[in-house]
Amino acid sequence: MNTMTPPKIDSYRFGHVVIDDQQYTSDVIIYPDRVEGSWWRDEGHSLALADLPAVLRDPPQVLVIGQGSLGRMDVPPKVRRYFQDAGVEVIAETTASACETYNRLREVRRTVAALHLTC
Repeated sequence: MNTMTPPKIDSYRFGHVVIDDQQYTSDVIIYPDRVEGSWWRDEGHSLALADLPAVLRDPPQVLVIGQGSLGRMDVPPKVRRYFQDAGVEVIAETTASACETYNRLREVRRTVAALHLTC
């Protein structure tokens, strides 16, 4: 059993997130044991399976997707279906809401957050 406490989001504002006192100004993926800074998607404002290779290899119980400040990053139905078919609950919402959701779930379920910080 993993006794490490998953990373915690301290704050978020447009283009900026603080996770465990570390500041990030590029999109991030938060795993139960680490943060991947400077996350980028092949198609920028549309999420593809290829943008989440580590999540595909080791699926969490919950995938929280921050779609940006205004919710402009698209999460296509085929991406949602793939994870749902693998038994992963997918929650996609504005990044501010996604940060709250992630913090609420991170210690009770194995949760990954993929956060778009702008748009």
